[in-house]
Amino acid sequence: MKISIIGYSGAGKSTLAKRLSEILNCPCLYLDTVNFCENWVERDVAEGNEMVREFMKNESWVIDGTYKKRFLFNERMNEADKIIFMDFPRVVCLYNAIKRYIMNRNKTRESMAEGCTEKLDFEFLWWLIYKGRRKLRSRKFKEICERYPEKTVILKNRRDVERFLKSV
Repeated sequence: MKISIIGYSGAGKSTLAKRLSEILNCPCLYLDTVNFCENWVERDVAEGNEMVREFMKNESWVIDGTYKKRFLFNERMNEADKIIFMDFPRVVCLYNAIKRYIMNRNKTRESMAEGCTEKLDFEFLWWLIYKGRRKLRSRKFKEICERYPEKTVILKNRRDVERFLKSV
């Protein structure tokens, strides 16, 4: 089984990826660990692409993260047996991000690159509530769901996530 999890920041993609990886006993790749090096420095795209290419050679996998313009996006979508779109409301994503920050302040989460401590700055908050929710971005998610309807699952809340996990 190959699963690609996409969606809005703060929706819980990493949490779901970890749970699916454990249930399916397969490796998990968090694209934030590919995109960033220590101290939130962005990795060279070619190097990141190679990391993802190598990971995708696994027989089964879970990949967490959208990165539509990076890291072999089309290949990830094409190879995935399931595409999970986490379409949570903006306010829920904001709440989750604030809660995550409080729980992980001054720590590096498993889903982040080593040396990238949890942060909640204005730039990220602006991304959560505005930039990451622009109509063009929402339209791109809709296009992905329409392009791969037979293998796309849309999860809109925690209840949907729990129902989906029970079906796996």
